[in-house]
Amino acid sequence: MNGYKTTVGIEVHAELKTKSKMFCGCTNDPHAADANANVCPVCMAHPGTLPVVNKEAVHLLMQIGTAVGGTLAEYSEFDRKNYFYPDIPKAYQISQYEFPFVSGGELAGVALTRIHLEEDTARSQHDDTAGKSYVDYNRAGVPLMELVTEPVIHDAESAGKFARELQLLLRTMNASDANMERGEMRVEANISVSKTEELGTKVEVKNLNSFKSVEGAIDYEVKRQIEMIEKGEAVIQETLGWDENKGKTFSQRVKESADDYRYFPDPDIPKFKRSEIPEFSESSLAEISAETPENKRVFYRDIGLTSDQIEIIITDNVRDSFVKETLKTLSDKKEIATMANYFTSDVLGICEAQERTLEGAHPREFADLIALVVAGDLNSRVAKDLLQEAVFEGLSPKDMAEKRGLIQKNSEDDLIPIVD
Repeated sequence: MNGYKTTVGIEVHAELKTKSKMFCGCTNDPHAADANANVCPVCMAHPGTLPVVNKEAVHLLMQIGTAVGGTLAEYSEFDRKNYFYPDIPKAYQISQYEFPFVSGGELAGVALTRIHLEEDTARSQHDDTAGKSYVDYNRAGVPLMELVTEPVIHDAESAGKFARELQLLLRTMNASDANMERGEMRVEANISVSKTEELGTKVEVKNLNSFKSVEGAIDYEVKRQIEMIEKGEAVIQETLGWDENKGKTFSQRVKESADDYRYFPDPDIPKFKRSEIPEFSESSLAEISAETPENKRVFYRDIGLTSDQIEIIITDNVRDSFVKETLKTLSDKKEIATMANYFTSDVLGICEAQERTLEGAHPREFADLIALVVAGDLNSRVAKDLLQEAVFEGLSPKDMAEKRGLIQKNSEDDLIPIVD
């Protein structure tokens, strides 16, 4: 834009899908109906309590790191990030600074800097009418992944594409539900503009909770910063919020530096050595992490599905499992193509119209129906009439068609008596 180069780096926080919190045995349910129901002396920072690392959370992070081609740390440790705020019971957050679990990697063509583990904060709720604020500590201590990209994104659309692909990866690996509207995945964008190869002064827009907000905030900030520079004004390094209704950013505070947080290794948590944990070996993690969205795209592309069909299938793990079960008894290219068409239009059409899910559906009967269509035993109209009973009730399409006299007569021996 007008000779300016936009540079964006993305930070993403995602709550991991574990049974318990990061450093205690409390249930990992930040959305519990009752406030402060999932708390204990550890996550409430009572004196004398000690944290115990959630092994499942570390394992999930290692799987994610493997899936993006990152370098897994042989040695790692947790640090204390010191700052005071009502949603931090200890007045520090347990995070990672110098030795993250994962370094490097790439996703959607974007180079990654690091992925590390920390604990989430509590949720503050403000009652402006009463002039009071309330804190729900159900979320305090929930395992939180932080992923940081290199500053290699140059437009809002690419940033949105990256965030969408990360959400899909987390859901595919069942590592996080990553619902942005529920705060389970939160995006922060570091944005700067410059007319030279040297980076401009960056601002950070925090807690973007939709892909539309990510793209809107970047576009707005690029325009705002360019206008300031053209007027001879200096861009201030600061932390900004995003007002979705007004479509503009607003200042929250001057950006802190790492020194402000006074990081130091947490003395209560043992150091991590990956070689001492067999299930954290690269071979074990590679096997678990093979089912990535990109690998699924390659699989479906190789058997002839279109790009649109592939994206419809892989965005939902239940859909993907159903289709793969169906494919176990289909091998002919025409059968596969017909299956994909029926699935993405008719099966999902029934799901949407009747608010059904594919949980408990019957892929074998669906495959049998497709085979009858391709063989010419059923025409398309009849097949679609039988589809619901076959897929959602598990009735044999061949038995239904025979009992109802719906099998097509295609052979010469069948047709001669009719002609005569």
